[in-house]
Amino acid sequence: MPGPLSTLKVLDFSTLLPGPYATMMLADMGAEVLRVEAPDRVDLAKVMPPFDGKFSTTFSYLSRGKQTQQLNLKQPESVEKIKELVKDYDIVVEQFRPGVMDRLGVGYETLKAINPKLIYCAITGYGQTGPYKDRAGHDINYLAISGVASHCGRADSGPPPMGIQIADVAGGSHHAVMGILAAVIQRQQTGQGAFIDISMTDAAFALNAMAGAAALAGGVEQKPEGGMLNGGTFYDYYQTSDGRWLSVGSLEPQFSARLCDALGISEMKSFALSQNPEHQQRLKAAIKEKIAGKTFAEWREVFAEVDACVEPVLTIEEAAEHPQIVARGMVVEKARGDGVGQRQLGGPIRFSSP
Repeated sequence: MPGPLSTLKVLDFSTLLPGPYATMMLADMGAEVLRVEAPDRVDLAKVMPPFDGKFSTTFSYLSRGKQTQQLNLKQPESVEKIKELVKDYDIVVEQFRPGVMDRLGVGYETLKAINPKLIYCAITGYGQTGPYKDRAGHDINYLAISGVASHCGRADSGPPPMGIQIADVAGGSHHAVMGILAAVIQRQQTGQGAFIDISMTDAAFALNAMAGAAALAGGVEQKPEGGMLNGGTFYDYYQTSDGRWLSVGSLEPQFSARLCDALGISEMKSFALSQNPEHQQRLKAAIKEKIAGKTFAEWREVFAEVDACVEPVLTIEEAAEHPQIVARGMVVEKARGDGVGQRQLGGPIRFSSP
């Protein structure tokens, strides 16, 4: 069946991760995406190892469901080609620094004059305005200045370099898709397109959520290992005897009681509900000691039958084989650029059949 966005056509000028991830999400939902690739500008995502076949695994994944056309936007004939294409497209996504598309002759005002219904989404590190708008940055920088990194990690070692790109994907990509789809709804009502300004730093700042609400409204800054959900309580990770890890999220009374029973520390149930930091640290120490006494496999067997919000920390390959991930179809087989099948992460949004 055609996807719910099958009536939308997207011109994608983006490279690296945020924009391509956003347009992949649109393609997964049925949109027709044409990726405009500069023949004289290497997309680092294409040449960044590891590789599977000709291209990097990242590039093959992000190119899913898209067509590609090479156009050198520094050439007048390519600019004219874009102006012709945009007459028939609904959405433009770009990830250049502010002003670059204008200098190339295909900025929003120019394209809007050709197609007033055009939805134009610009994804940048810091947005189209402000003193940092022309400054270079990466995910780690956006997390730093947005305050996110300040309350992550351990008190004695500082913020960790994360294994996923939080500002790029959870910030830039997902907020871009939400903004685009909101603009599509608005266009249905007004007939007018829109310019969408997505800042990955803005998005990361918004991801502070509960910690941000406390800091801004209550003046309470969360420190590493200083809050309920960032290591300040028994809600944490614990190492098994063979060097693997378990996640313990047993916050509610019924779950913490089951946790204590399963670990053989039933006498400490009241500590789990206490707001006394000393009680929490004593409970953490007890949990740490107990979990260190058995292997990863042994604890998986114990908690397989105990509904206590305790789960193993899996590798990506292990996660791909987990019954829940398998049942949800989150690993898919798609053709990479040379037509050979490749296992990839599936799209997380599910639609019922008509």
